[in-house]
Amino acid sequence: MRITVITPTYNEAENLPGLVSALMSLPLDLHLLVVDDNSPDGTGRLAGELAAAHPGRIRVLNRTGKLGLRSAYLEGFQIALADGAEAVAQMDADGSHDPSALLAMAERLRTCDLVLGSRYVPGGSLDKRWPLWRKGLSAFGNFYARTILGLPLRDVTTGYRLWRAEALRSLPLERIRASGYIFLVEMAYLAHCLGCRFGEAPIHFAERRGGKSKMSLKIQAEAAFRVWQVLWAYRDLRKKGRAG
Repeated sequence: MRITVITPTYNEAENLPGLVSALMSLPLDLHLLVVDDNSPDGTGRLAGELAAAHPGRIRVLNRTGKLGLRSAYLEGFQIALADGAEAVAQMDADGSHDPSALLAMAERLRTCDLVLGSRYVPGGSLDKRWPLWRKGLSAFGNFYARTILGLPLRDVTTGYRLWRAEALRSLPLERIRASGYIFLVEMAYLAHCLGCRFGEAPIHFAERRGGKSKMSLKIQAEAAFRVWQVLWAYRDLRKKGRAG
């Protein structure tokens, strides 16, 4: 199964070489698409050098500015599907997602349309260095989103995902409007509305290895509000009985 991993980047020069090394060593038919938002630290240039060192396996999309997570993934999906990917992974570049977890996720994908790398199923865990308030906020955010949307998942905000190509093609991606991290919740909900089969594989979510986190309390507060907008946006699918 040909897997394309899409990794959006912004100032991830410290982390990208280690990620590439780990991904390229996996015993999978794996390709990497780096979508860089004109990182001031030279991440895009570095990605080009790494692509030259792994000909045919790494592709770089250098964008003109900081255009955000949603557009990075939507552009990346189009490229990956056009290039013949049979499965498409979403993965952070900051070292928080262990590339080796793709092995179990790929195995689970044999019976699912979408496998989520989950911190909240048995075997999953969070970095021990996280303070209690951060762990509590993450757990509550997941409970809040999955309860409002009726999602049969433990980890609806995880950014580590593996899709069957045909499942991605079936989604009306042009309907997705959310930006930032609520984009991940909206994609999961849209897949649920359309009857996609979910699986969750346990992952350890590590603290980023280098660089600065893009997450903030403001972003999380905005996401809590936008969950209701997601619920409203797909009311037509719920009325047809496709969503819970």
